[in-house]
Amino acid sequence: MRHRNAGRQFGRNTSHRRAMLRALTANLLAHERIETTDAKAKELRRVAERMITRARRLGPVAYAPLDKLSIADRARRQAVKQQVGKFLRRFAVIHENGEPKKIDLIEKLFLDLAKRYADRPGGYTRIIKLGRRRGDNAPMAIVELLSDEVAPGKGKGEGEPEKKAAPKKAAKKETKKEEAAAEAG
Repeated sequence: MRHRNAGRQFGRNTSHRRAMLRALTANLLAHERIETTDAKAKELRRVAERMITRARRLGPVAYAPLDKLSIADRARRQAVKQQVGKFLRRFAVIHENGEPKKIDLIEKLFLDLAKRYADRPGGYTRIIKLGRRRGDNAPMAIVELLSDEVAPGKGKGEGEPEKKAAPKKAAKKETKKEEAAAEAG
């Protein structure tokens, strides 16, 4: 029995599971939105949020210019960068406007994401369930980093515009009527 052993095993040994989570975390930080299975998304959330929290806890030291920092603050930032660098790979390639662009993931984590989530006390990711994958019927999900539009400290669903489901149903009925009329005539 696996009492008090947190985390999913995914039927993999430790090194394979760790490599998978490293790759997923790097892709999430690079692209800010990835599609994966539901179980991997839930495990990825734990890992990615720890990385962001580690950078965010430095406060303004994480994203301040080096020449404005004291020697002690430079050492703190360097130590945290080394800790994050042990898990996260340094570079990733993303495609912008059809052209590949090499980005530094650790710099993005410290300069961009630490600043973006400076006032947010956790909950940096969102998991959106998609349905089932066609080949093996695995439940799929999208994991994305939250943007600035969602206010910090709000609960689930608060701060976001309400979705209107009723007009969609009416639109579906109209399309069914149009299809039936097209088949008949």
